[in-house]
Amino acid sequence: MSRVLIADDEDSMRTLVARAIAMDGHETVTAQDGAEALEILTRENGAFDLLLSDIQMPIMDGIALALAAARDFPDLTILLMTGFAHQRERASNLSAIAHDVITKPFSVADIRTAVADALASKPAKA
Repeated sequence: MSRVLIADDEDSMRTLVARAIAMDGHETVTAQDGAEALEILTRENGAFDLLLSDIQMPIMDGIALALAAARDFPDLTILLMTGFAHQRERASNLSAIAHDVITKPFSVADIRTAVADALASKPAKA
């Protein structure tokens, strides 16, 4: 299955999302903020199929992370999450690099569907 990097500063949300995605057989790696996620991406040379990131986080927010990840790993699919309308608005300008923005709170089924849709949007590897 796919490798998914999850960045969220809330422990409970990281755990919930990781467990939900693992139900579909995906391997998950978690980071507590954007800076840690970017370190993981860099260390592993972008060896992930999906970056799933909260937008509002300390140190490096999800938008800065998405911009850096898209620049350094252009084949990486990016899915953002937020519970704030103004953050969703900020992310609307990222449609060229982010597959979608999922609004919190969401159900386990919602996040599983969003991840499946984002992964299905990836072009097949040659």
